[in-house]
Amino acid sequence: MLQQIGLVALGGAIGAALRYLIGTWISYETFPLATITVNLVGSFLLGIIALSTSQNFISSDLALFLGTGIIGAFTTMSAFSLDTLELLQDGNSTTAGLYVILTFTLCPVLAWCGWLVGDKFLI
Repeated sequence: MLQQIGLVALGGAIGAALRYLIGTWISYETFPLATITVNLVGSFLLGIIALSTSQNFISSDLALFLGTGIIGAFTTMSAFSLDTLELLQDGNSTTAGLYVILTFTLCPVLAWCGWLVGDKFLI
């Protein structure tokens, strides 16, 4: 159990650092591009990880490190929520609506695409 916690913690540190770097590389002008980018990329990668785990291509420990640790810290629902509220408070209800629709449409689609890519190239 302690080993798994360590794997998640190490992965979380890596994912959080990557999330921070993306936030510094992609500026927030009128659209929260950094947050949607990490959520879309994370959804795609988590699809690959989920398929790889279900097909026993990667171990459950590696899935904890990659999926729960790195991707869990890399993606960010809390930042998505805050970005949406800030857009609404700034009077950008159309942009906020577009952001919510894109996030809740594209993230599951990209998770599915990641699953398909993993199925084609990893198995």
